[in-house]
Amino acid sequence: MTTDVNTRSLALEMLMEVNEKGQYSHLILRQVLGKYQYLDKKERAFLTRLFEGTVEKGITLDYVINCFSKTRVQRMKPLIRNLLRMSVYQLLYMDGVPDCAAINEAVKLARKRGFSGLSGFVNGVLRSVARGKNNISWPQEGKNPIEAFSVCYSVPEWIVEEWMHDYGRDKTVAILEGLSGETVGAAGAKGPKETLLPKSGLTVRTNLNRCTPEELRERLESEEIQVEEIPGIPYAFALSGIDYLAGLNSFAEGLFYVQDVSSMMVAQTAAPGPGDYVIDVCAAPGGKSTHMAELMQGTGMVEARDLTEYKVGLIEENRIRHGLTNLRAVQMDALVYDEDSHEKADVLVCDLPCSGLGVMAKKTDIRYKMTKEKAGELVLLQRQILDVVCDYVKPGGILLYSTCTIRKAENEDNVQWFLAKHPEFSLETMRQMYPGETGYDGFFLAKMEKKK
Repeated sequence: MTTDVNTRSLALEMLMEVNEKGQYSHLILRQVLGKYQYLDKKERAFLTRLFEGTVEKGITLDYVINCFSKTRVQRMKPLIRNLLRMSVYQLLYMDGVPDCAAINEAVKLARKRGFSGLSGFVNGVLRSVARGKNNISWPQEGKNPIEAFSVCYSVPEWIVEEWMHDYGRDKTVAILEGLSGETVGAAGAKGPKETLLPKSGLTVRTNLNRCTPEELRERLESEEIQVEEIPGIPYAFALSGIDYLAGLNSFAEGLFYVQDVSSMMVAQTAAPGPGDYVIDVCAAPGGKSTHMAELMQGTGMVEARDLTEYKVGLIEENRIRHGLTNLRAVQMDALVYDEDSHEKADVLVCDLPCSGLGVMAKKTDIRYKMTKEKAGELVLLQRQILDVVCDYVKPGGILLYSTCTIRKAENEDNVQWFLAKHPEFSLETMRQMYPGETGYDGFFLAKMEKKK
């Protein structure tokens, strides 16, 4: 099916929403793909890659543009800089797009959007990039490794610097490569490299309340979805070949839940038993809560809490879609002590607000929205919440602390702080998962038991 929708124009609008208005990239993409369901599969794939890739590679793209433009990126008109970014992305990373097509379409878009006077500037910069893209002078690791890694992997310098300090050079490179799906080697030596892996694939877990893993696989394959098993989790699958997720009957019927494998490890590690009482203090949208409720096979109760009515609504929506009777959604502030919860929980899940650096592959704009100052404030918030809610755990019960980030300050350091302040707890297991070694998101979890 062909349409009259200009996917490049659509991508430009989306980039303006994210880069200039502060919207979240994954939400904008979801909204647009939902609105334009009728787009051809190839058009949807082109739009998704162009948009996500341009957001993700922002630092690299700005560096390249500044190499060929007398006007710095930050001094350009907002629409022009975003138009150049997405066009340079095509020139550098999309081999299937001829250089002339990327340039000509950009010039047309500039004119169409009322910038005819700058169309010559756009044309000149892009032609210069096309001619010189194989001879760009990239920052060298030997001279400034922080800048070299930042430009090459398009990750802000403060994040690279912190990882280099905490994990060393080799582990930092492994993390950066895992997040970007690239194998770069000596960063900056030859500039950006060809992406070897697609974006992290869609992983799902079976709604054990509705069907068996075998039945789910049959349904998905009948919907022409490619299904692969995930080692170690017999009810989880990696899916590919999906055009529009919400259009699948199996999704509408609640037969599976979309969740990263590292996130599934929370319920796996917490391991609630039949009849347990579980409290999840920051539960929205409900992935871990529904997972635990399903593992408990309809027994016990999972109380899934969150701060706002909107977030509680998301949890309730998933509870209904999954047909769970042993889960309830409750609006509650985790920073306010609840006397009724005193030593009530067999399992307390604290998947707390964090800097999110482990999920940058999926939420590509997190790297730009998060700052060192905000990350520092989150450390204090995490400690405040842990201090309040730890009293909810029964003697002999479990506290499961988790984040979707890769930062010692938010992870290992917070666990050590908590154990020092609360000696009634002992550490059972602690694990930092890295995208470079797991193939999935960066994630942290620590399982602590309250002494009897």
